[in-house]
Amino acid sequence: MNYDLCIMGGGSGGTAAAIAAGRFGLKTLLVEAADRLGGTSVRAGVSTWEAGCGGTGIPFDLYRGLQTMPGAVGIYRINRHCCWPEDGFYPGAECLLDSTLTYPDTLCRHSRGALSYLRPEDKPLIRARWHGVSIEPEALSQAMTEACRETNRVTIRLGVSLDQVETQAGTVRAIRLSDGTRVTAATFIDGTGDGALCAACGCERHLGRDPRSRYDEPGAPENADDQINGVSLIFRITPKSVPGIDVPPIPVPDKCWWRPDFSMASCVQYPDGDFNVNILPTMEGREYLRLGPEAAYAGSLRRVHAFWRHWQERFPEWRSYCIRWIAPALGVRESYRVVAETMLTRHDLEAGLRRQTQPDLIALNDHPCDVHGGGEGGTTGVASAYGVPFRCLIPKGWANLLIASRAAGMSAQAASSCRLTRVIMTLGQAAGTAAALASETGVGVARVDPAALRQRLREQGVQLSSPDIG
Repeated sequence: MNYDLCIMGGGSGGTAAAIAAGRFGLKTLLVEAADRLGGTSVRAGVSTWEAGCGGTGIPFDLYRGLQTMPGAVGIYRINRHCCWPEDGFYPGAECLLDSTLTYPDTLCRHSRGALSYLRPEDKPLIRARWHGVSIEPEALSQAMTEACRETNRVTIRLGVSLDQVETQAGTVRAIRLSDGTRVTAATFIDGTGDGALCAACGCERHLGRDPRSRYDEPGAPENADDQINGVSLIFRITPKSVPGIDVPPIPVPDKCWWRPDFSMASCVQYPDGDFNVNILPTMEGREYLRLGPEAAYAGSLRRVHAFWRHWQERFPEWRSYCIRWIAPALGVRESYRVVAETMLTRHDLEAGLRRQTQPDLIALNDHPCDVHGGGEGGTTGVASAYGVPFRCLIPKGWANLLIASRAAGMSAQAASSCRLTRVIMTLGQAAGTAAALASETGVGVARVDPAALRQRLREQGVQLSSPDIG
């Protein structure tokens, strides 16, 4: 099977890459190991898009597709927050849909200077600007699938994974899939969350916090360690007719056994009135790595039921709800990161667009560095929007291979900011567009002209300049 472009991983980055490449006419193969597109956004229930400037281009196109599906999407505002006790104590963040808001309202997180929930003076601006998108997970998968098929150039293979890779002198020659199919392509894109294709090619990857000597980032430890961002097992609650405290379907202790006390949660309203509940986090990253995915999921499931019983016992308003659905996969915020030609670091985040000098910025972001669990980290805002260089998508030393996922070339600190769904989609759109430029010009995808790539992205509606600086 021969293609112009082969993409491994049908999550946010991989699917966006396929949509972009297909629209430019590339014969594209999109391979996903699960039974549907969407990755973490669908199977792990991470289907809320937080406020941020990096949501233009294909994310907006998908949103417009979702609008044609009844009950598929809405825009939310922050109603109550644990840091705002004057509104009445709330055990986390409550986000309610507001029909007066539109998609551009979700792109306005940035202000001149980092905002904080902890500062009372910031509360009005946070309420006025920090709006996000709430999506039905299955509707998002459907919208992604339809966007791929509308190009008439994207072939989707589900339930198939990577088996072997054939390489030669920094070039991927072919891959063999788990069903025995051998695939050749001019360009390959790794859209997996842990950089699995890059790992099979022998690319260097990092896991955990970077040592101070690697990037000289503020707050970095002297030595590398295995601390990664925590994972969440998201569940959905729905109103019930008779209020009461639900009995857990499996035995769980009365007390919180995995931390000193039960943590907070983010509760985002779905279009049908249900809530998406995200415990922040359900399990610390180190424990997830030690247990492995299957045991970590089983342990997180017990915590979800213990947490829900605690919430109903302590907060009477939740006694009118019951658990309707628990995600079949964990929401993983961080895993391996591929060493790329350029690494996005905390220095880029602090410089912002005003002081970044890279000529190949292909995506914007203004989300804070946001670490859950591990005993260290927390949330540290960025002062302005910053850009992600295209060379962060090029694994070091490779000519026809790109990485478009949370495993792209970033330090651990930068990845804690740059991991949001819409930003990863834009990285995928840039990767797919670069593959199209490479096909048109006859150069390897690692050598496409940055100016031409940025122009193509602008033509697709991707914003590459901050509203504050033009």
